[in-house]
Amino acid sequence: MDERIRGRELIGKIVVSEERGRKFGIVGDVTFVTESGELINIILEQPSKYVSELNLPTDERGRILIPFSAVRSVGDFVIVAESDIV
Repeated sequence: MDERIRGRELIGKIVVSEERGRKFGIVGDVTFVTESGELINIILEQPSKYVSELNLPTDERGRILIPFSAVRSVGDFVIVAESDIV
């Protein structure tokens, strides 16, 4: 992804896998590097049953994390490459 994305633009969007079109959940928050603003992870809200079974990394509060490097595009949905996170 070449263009810059602001974290607040992601909040509330549905996260969907690129390969199978499966819903992962909703973007609840993001983590980022304070100095540069680089986005690190998407924090899922309302994770789907499918995602809960993937054993993805979680933060200290138990929220599921999707690395921002897996994001392929952002529009009406956040499209992620499932192969990059599983």
